[in-house]
Amino acid sequence: MTCIDRRDVGLLLLRLGIGGVLAAHGTQKLFGWFGGHGLAATGGFMESVGYRPGKASALASGLAETGSGTLLALGLATPAAGAAAVGAMTGAAAVHVPNGFFAQGGGYEYPATLALTAAGLAASGPGRLSADALLGHSVNRDWMVPAAFAVTAAVTALVVGARCRRLREKPEGRQEALFEE
Repeated sequence: MTCIDRRDVGLLLLRLGIGGVLAAHGTQKLFGWFGGHGLAATGGFMESVGYRPGKASALASGLAETGSGTLLALGLATPAAGAAAVGAMTGAAAVHVPNGFFAQGGGYEYPATLALTAAGLAASGPGRLSADALLGHSVNRDWMVPAAFAVTAAVTALVVGARCRRLREKPEGRQEALFEE
């Protein structure tokens, strides 16, 4: 048996932390858990910031966060899980870009940090303390990393691009109100 080292423990801690946070945020959207608002209210919010249809966007976002977070925590299908988390967080960051970088001003710092950490885990792999390792890395192959990121980049570009087009079509006064929180 291969010896577990501190790199494996570090990857496990990163996966559990980031995966847990992502999954918790997703269940806030889907079920209203952990102080969340649930699917209907989140759908209304998504609609108000340009993601349409709102309820379908909330469902997609909630499933992406819950699913990618759970898979990252388990260390299962790590390339796909990391890429899905990056896509979800890119969509979230797009909403906060007008507020600048730092979170205290409503900026995109937090989703960017989650996205970069998830990307790092997808690129580095889950370590030996993972479901991927137990399964012989059958869903964690080197070629899966660029493939997962390419698919996610294409889908994210379409979704965020459609949102940006909708916002450009809005009257100026309404567009600014969309970014107030």
